Amino acid sequence: MTPDPFSLHGRRIAVTGANTGIGRGIALAVARAGGAVVGIGRSAMDETAAEIEAAGGVFSSCRVDLSNVAAGVEALDGIMGEAPLDGLVNNAGIIRRADSTEFTEAEWDAVMDVNLKSVFFLSQAFARSCLSAGRPGRIVNIASLLSFQGGIRVPSYTAAKHGVAGITKILANEWAARDINVNAIAPGYIETNNTAALRADPDRSRAILERIPAGRWGVAEDIGAATVFLLAEASRYVHGTVLPVDGGWLAR
Repeated sequence: MTPDPFSLHGRRIAVTGANTGIGRGIALAVARAGGAVVGIGRSAMDETAAEIEAAGGVFSSCRVDLSNVAAGVEALDGIMGEAPLDGLVNNAGIIRRADSTEFTEAEWDAVMDVNLKSVFFLSQAFARSCLSAGRPGRIVNIASLLSFQGGIRVPSYTAAKHGVAGITKILANEWAARDINVNAIAPGYIETNNTAALRADPDRSRAILERIPAGRWGVAEDIGAATVFLLAEASRYVHGTVLPVDGGWLAR
């Protein structure tokens, strides 16, 4: 019997920002597909751990503030020192909102450190480990619709997410032939804590839904399922793509 190309059985996957929202949805989806999950981030991941373990999955966590990139890399190296990782999902991210005329350097740097700088250097550390051991690997970066669009009042977030798309492509160019797949997902409007205010505003919510051909907000499981695909053997010939999971938003 041919092995299931969508299974992550026997694989160990690190997911940054696995405590809530999209990151939690990704961690749960990986566990359901048979993968062992290592959550990385500055916040407690107790709810994620409890749900995964209640379903018979395997979850461990590593608390580290990824705005300190060196500490994040050190933590990832420690995780890989305990046991090899088969995949890395760079999901952790923050956002700062202000008019571009008022945006501060501190706000710019805070977003760039977590959303872009950590993505590159965690990917670098992961790839170095894979290459030195001759192991295949999968990297999935969480981009955004603002990897393609401009947005309003989020200049550093938009710049960082454009950068995530670029990093995804250059790393794929360098590592595809060395058995490391690097891809990204661009989530659309997803039901998370970050979008609660938008969904609670009838006018904004209606305007957003009118633009989405699927006619609904996405849920974290939609992103989780796409991530499993990009971590699994089913996507072995997929390199350097930024996959919108947006209900058709960009097609409208």
